[in-house]
Amino acid sequence: MNAQPARSLMTIGDVLGLLRPEFPDITVSKIRFLESEGLVEPERSPSGYRKFCDADVERLRFVLAAQRDHYLPLRVIRQHLEARDRGEDVPPLGAPEPRRPRTLVAADTTAEDPAVRLTRRQLLDGAGIDEALLARLEEYGLVRRAGTHYEGDALNIARAAAALGEYGFEVRHLRAVKAAADRQAGLIEQMVAPQLRRRSRGAHEQAAETAREIAALSVRLHAALVSAGIRESLDR
Repeated sequence: MNAQPARSLMTIGDVLGLLRPEFPDITVSKIRFLESEGLVEPERSPSGYRKFCDADVERLRFVLAAQRDHYLPLRVIRQHLEARDRGEDVPPLGAPEPRRPRTLVAADTTAEDPAVRLTRRQLLDGAGIDEALLARLEEYGLVRRAGTHYEGDALNIARAAAALGEYGFEVRHLRAVKAAADRQAGLIEQMVAPQLRRRSRGAHEQAAETAREIAALSVRLHAALVSAGIRESLDR
């Protein structure tokens, strides 16, 4: 890397401040992880501190946007960056690709689609986590395999668990959240059970839609209750 003028170099804290308005979930640990994966290579001061230039910040912005907006695994992002560094013409992210079988769709497909299936590698790359964290998520039942693959929800769960980890939450702390979610799911199943027992055409689809609507309302209620509880606690 070419030497940069001293005034143009930034600390990791400076970089965090620049990126956080656009990527609220960014953390120092996330930047370090992306560095360890070879996505960015900041300079080092004689005392070992990271020093980032403007190009490093733009590279990080590209990686974070590719993950957030296109759900690309790090392996694909790295290949894209390497091709760009070599001066090759590369298509913009999100450009249409040949249609692939659903079972082969990678982590760049939206995780909200229940039909998405991810390999272990795609889940690790898409969530930006390591094997150890995924193993703990599986151990405590927060993430489960569907045969040899993971369903799209696993990506959201893994990302949320990793983000909470930045605030000191360990996977074992999330067991209570999992238990509450299981109870809520059971209650929703009871509410739509009469619809499922109907023999009319489309009854199953109607029950599924009702379950989704109840689930969305339950999430809103949970968020409001947690917010109210925190506010009351802080106001004491």
